[in-house]
Amino acid sequence: MNKNKYHCCATCINFKPEKTNQGMRYHCVRLGYETKPDYQFNCWEPKPHVVELMNKEK
Repeated sequence: MNKNKYHCCATCINFKPEKTNQGMRYHCVRLGYETKPDYQFNCWEPKPHVVELMNKEK
């Protein structure tokens, strides 16, 4: 299996960081719960600039 170095929540279009008084909060809009930037899920959909980076490396 080919491992994708870009595959993580922080590079997904559904990842929404939010600054709060308690610190940063990371939320997945698709899954509906908190996550962390380095987590990986099968529903990952990369942001446009990440797609460009991956295409350049092919």
